[in-house]
Amino acid sequence: MSNNIKEKIQTDLQQAKETGQLRSDRIREIVKAAVSQVASEFKAGSLELRTIVKDAVSAVMETAQERGSEIKEEVTASIEGVLEGVNSKRHENIAKTQTEIKRLQSQLDSEEELLQQDVDVILSEIEETGKETSTSTKTVLDSVINGIKDSEEAAILKKRYAQLQAQLAIVRANLAARYGGRSEEVQNYLEDAKHWYNQARPQAENIALQVEQKRSQFDEKLGEAGSAIARKERQLKQTLREVLLAAADLFKDKDHSDQPKLPPR
Repeated sequence: MSNNIKEKIQTDLQQAKETGQLRSDRIREIVKAAVSQVASEFKAGSLELRTIVKDAVSAVMETAQERGSEIKEEVTASIEGVLEGVNSKRHENIAKTQTEIKRLQSQLDSEEELLQQDVDVILSEIEETGKETSTSTKTVLDSVINGIKDSEEAAILKKRYAQLQAQLAIVRANLAARYGGRSEEVQNYLEDAKHWYNQARPQAENIALQVEQKRSQFDEKLGEAGSAIARKERQLKQTLREVLLAAADLFKDKDHSDQPKLPPR
């Protein structure tokens, strides 16, 4: 079977060469298609799978050497094709799991929203009840209720949670791009990052200029990554790395408004 894989790859490469389509992206697709057809039949790390991987790469190397061309880019494309082919089924399962996670996250958001509505109703009823009590009791009730409504710590925790989720989505996009994930998978992770990033953005108008510049740079990097995916650009991995660094830099911002006010001693 290994020899069949090698022969198929070399035949497809020769056909691509004859039609003038022997570019790195085409090499990657040829190797991916050949490997993915049989990779699912073997256990990860098995001798059979290792032989297929070795022969798939050597098929490209031999073809490149015959042409006397620079082989680094073509070998890179063959390895990327092998990774995509070997892990294609696993990436499909990851995509399904991510879809289910999104569904559950949406359900969780709805439940939390309903919970908040219930709390608001209860607090409003308590406020109404307080109007019928003495002034001193009403003052205490108002103070407690306002403290619950304006929980600064809760708001900060929500913001930090959203920031972490945004960074995690970008990390997943990097891993997917590096280890053979489909472009749709990478794009979905970036969409998740945008969603959580928007959740983490402060609503205040008076954002410091430096912080606003960092946000603009982050938005720009996200846009560049999306464009690179659409073009299947080989620079995508570097672009995603820059997105991750931009997010890390942005979320390091020490906005004093994020710091909870400590009670006086």
